[in-house]
Amino acid sequence: MTTSIQIQRLYDALQPEGSGEFRVFVDRLWPRGVAKSDFLFDLWCKDLAPSTELRQWFGHKEQNWTGFSEKYQSELRSEEGQALMRDVLEQAGPRKLVLLYGARNREHNHAVILAREMTGLL
Repeated sequence: MTTSIQIQRLYDALQPEGSGEFRVFVDRLWPRGVAKSDFLFDLWCKDLAPSTELRQWFGHKEQNWTGFSEKYQSELRSEEGQALMRDVLEQAGPRKLVLLYGARNREHNHAVILAREMTGLL
């Protein structure tokens, strides 16, 4: 199974750091200003991103972080969320799993929560 899970802001990691990574883009929307030919990833897993309603409610406002975290964890802990996370971990195999996200805030974004939830499945 996956040896480690890392998160990276996609704008800082358009190209892989090295071989042996399984790179998963985990946003529901395509990132602004990024050409598909410039962004290398192995899988785009839109369904692991927060629901559209939750993403819009959060609005990347830090004052909504606690509520967003709780609601997103609930989405991930659903039967479908658990199955999706297990599927991604299985596809990654023994490689390092890199979750790529587009948000500006490196501390308050869904990939932080997703990585924590996926680590719990290892």
